[in-house]
Amino acid sequence: MAIRSAVQAAAKKKPMRKQNSTIQKLLRNPKIPFAVALLFADAILVALIITYVPYTKIDWDAYMSQVSGFLGGERDYSNLKGDTGPLVYPAGFLYVYSAIQYVTGGQVYPAQILFGFLYIVNLGMVLFIYLKTDVLPWWALSLLSLSKRVHSIFLLRLFNDCFATTLFHAALISFLYQKWHLGLLIFSGAVSVKMNVLLYAPPLLLLMLKAMDIIGVISALAGAALVQIVLGLPFLLSHPIAYISKAFDLGRVFIHFWSVNLKFVPEPVFVSRGLALFLLVAHLSLLTIFAHYRWCRHEEGLFSLLHSRIVQMKLRTFPLKQFNSHHSNFRHIRMEHIATTMFAGNFIGIVCARSLHYQFYSWYFYSLPYLLWRTPFPTWLRLILFTTVELCWNIYPSNVYSSVLLLGAHLIILGGLWSASHEYPYEDYPNYKSSNSKKKGN
Repeated sequence: MAIRSAVQAAAKKKPMRKQNSTIQKLLRNPKIPFAVALLFADAILVALIITYVPYTKIDWDAYMSQVSGFLGGERDYSNLKGDTGPLVYPAGFLYVYSAIQYVTGGQVYPAQILFGFLYIVNLGMVLFIYLKTDVLPWWALSLLSLSKRVHSIFLLRLFNDCFATTLFHAALISFLYQKWHLGLLIFSGAVSVKMNVLLYAPPLLLLMLKAMDIIGVISALAGAALVQIVLGLPFLLSHPIAYISKAFDLGRVFIHFWSVNLKFVPEPVFVSRGLALFLLVAHLSLLTIFAHYRWCRHEEGLFSLLHSRIVQMKLRTFPLKQFNSHHSNFRHIRMEHIATTMFAGNFIGIVCARSLHYQFYSWYFYSLPYLLWRTPFPTWLRLILFTTVELCWNIYPSNVYSSVLLLGAHLIILGGLWSASHEYPYEDYPNYKSSNSKKKGN
């Protein structure tokens, strides 16, 4: 009897020990409870904004007109128009907003509630990414909820950028867990809502080349292409040229008045092909330089990585032991390296963008704190840069001074990313865990 009672007492203590250990873990890592509290606090703020702040009519009526044309049987993209102009987004946009129209009846207020839930889901995924990568101090997570402009984009404008951003963050979570094929399917879905997500494509391709062999990369890309074909099939079968030219128009010229980043450029120069070509060359050059000297530093450069993958494709029938550790297949990449490469690659595209409209802030806002904490800057400078960028995006209409200030802040951040310390990108580094634990302890 004494033995039985002792066993029962021990069994009762085990749940208590587990509970105590969970509490101790939370106390040692305040990021998790702080992130949960931040999510709940922002949910309250979202409800207050929807209830008390007037909605701003911009593109909603145009979205609903374009969707109504699609639901009415129109399959010629050149005939799908709204009061702000023709439809310029891929087919995924139509499916998403058709569903929204079905759920909300095309009414703004229920759509705002739906976008409020979307905002919280997106913020939850972003917080998850930040917790997994563990780059920011716990208090800096609050920066993710402090943007007036981003709240407005989600809750008061109802832009399709919101869905594209949310889908991208879902894809990024898959990439963090090395689920490249699944992540690329979601990524392609995000592109089908708005093409700005393609700014992440160059760093994503580079990461896949690091993690997989050529066959794996090709199969993942094929899956992404299949998503685009299936979504666009009704239009590709009926009016393929109209669909491709309208939905994937890479040569659009934006209106100078709405530019947030290049308002200081005279309008004739702003709309010129010379400026477009210059920015394209700058974009590709910066991507190549960062890829060669930073993102592929431990592979001895970009061209060495590409050469190793070509050699693997030719010799893939040989045993894996014949390749050295630098050239092995399916290497697990550290989550921090994946997030840093993706966010930095997208940010380079932002810096070189021909025009940034107000809703485009959602393209990179959620990566901004992460990128700032990857720079070697002191905390006070990081906060000043964050505040400066946010301030510039809240000046309406933008002017010469705000756009120069925004570009200057972007260039400083880009310079900080270039001068940041190099870290080993793979999880198989023997001293990675011990060095990482020491770094967190300091």
